[in-house]
Parts: sequence; C-alpha cells; structure tokens
Amino acid sequence: MSDPRKQRISEAFGAAADRYDDHAGPQRFAARLVADLAGRQQPGGRPRILEIGCGTGFLTREVPLRWPDAELIATDLSPRMVEKTADGGWLGGTFLAMDGEHPAFDEPWFDLILSSLAFQWFDDLPAALERIVALLKPGGSLFFSTMGQGSFAAWRAAHEACGLRAGVPDYPSLADLRAMLARHEDAFAFDETVALEGEGARTLLAHLKGIGAVVPHAGRAPLSAGDLRRVMATYDAAGGRDAYQLLFARITRTR
Repeated sequence: MSDPRKQRISEAFGAAADRYDDHAGPQRFAARLVADLAGRQQPGGRPRILEIGCGTGFLTREVPLRWPDAELIATDLSPRMVEKTADGGWLGGTFLAMDGEHPAFDEPWFDLILSSLAFQWFDDLPAALERIVALLKPGGSLFFSTMGQGSFAAWRAAHEACGLRAGVPDYPSLADLRAMLARHEDAFAFDETVALEGEGARTLLAHLKGIGAVVPHAGRAPLSAGDLRRVMATYDAAGGRDAYQLLFARITRTR
C-alpha cells in the first residue's frame, strides 16, 4: 500500500479486529439499516454483490440471509479485518484486502454494492462514488452509510473551547452528500442520529480505540498530554455525552 495514511488506517483497524465487536454499537445499527434498505431490491438470478469495508462482518452476515443465492465479494482496507470476517466459516464468498476508494475492478460487474461506515476514510468521496457506481450493471444499486458532519459535536466543541482543533475528520453534511448525488438520476440520502452509550471522555476515547478509529485527519498532529487533559475535562464538564450523525444513501445506475 503506497499511501502512508491509508496504511496507518489499515493497521489501526487491524489491531482492533479482535475487540471491535465489543465497542461497535453504532456500527451494528448502521450495517443493519443498510441491509434493510438494500433488502428491498431483489435482483433476479444469482446476484453479484460487492461489499466495501466489511470490517468484522456486521453487514456481510446479512447478505446470505437476504440474498441466499448471491455471489459475494467482501473487501476491506485491513487484511486483518478481512481474515476476521472470512474466519466465520459459515460465510460463503470471496474475501479480498482492497482499498475501496480505488476498487480492483474496472467493469460493470455488480448488481449490488454495499458499504457501511467505510467511505468516511476516503480522501475524495465524490470521485470515489463515480468509480464505484461505474462498477454497477444498469439497474444495479449502491447502498451505503458514512459519517456525517454532526458526529462527535460535543468532542469537537470541547477542543474549540480550548483553542484547539479536534482530530476528527471533516465529514460531509447531509446537504453536501445530496449535492454529490445530484448528478445521478435515481438517488437519495437521509440521516439518523445514534447516541453513544455511557458518558465521559474516557468512555468516548475507549470507544474510538476499541473500533480502531484513531487516525486523525491529514496534517493534524497528536495533542500533548496536557492539552488532551484540558479537552477531556472540558468535555466532561459540558456533560460528557456525544453521538454519531449517520448518513445513508442509495444510488441506482439507470444506464
């Protein structure tokens, strides 16, 4: 992998693979909703399905339940995450380590492409969406979830109150995502808010470490120990609770 930041992301999620499921409440919710949305679409024959960012398999495990005859290719940036999902044994399919932003395919192979909470790690989401949609057969659909701008608002506010910038990436707003989808004839997007369980900065940091989401946005240096303590104290004083804003979308290729 030539991109140093992508390599760090892969390693961070790989290191979290064995504990990921214990910390991933919002991730479970997002995967199930993506599956519910996509499940309304039932391609005939033996559908070919690509999953981008399979993680430990929350969404992957929904595929044989909803499309029992599907030919599944499940991928993730992290080889360890791919191994974790493939080791389930009761899952059929092909499992590949792949950067979903630059798929290892170049033809319209797929009836469905699914992804849950992976696209936020892309460097250029609009360009990636164009490449991914190009892999759909006419009439095929991409269903995905990604992080929204409102995620971790309290944690960001605590940084701002301390004159600092949070390492949380700059996620798109719902309006931003809808603007990306506007060039497609058949697409929609909506959002859901999912509160994090527990309270306090230590709980939030344990959640992020537990799922491997510890690589800051490009160009942001880690906080000093003193600055981190100030931010944590400010966050706790403000109530110590936060939430995910989850963005969900569908794009259907019409031609």
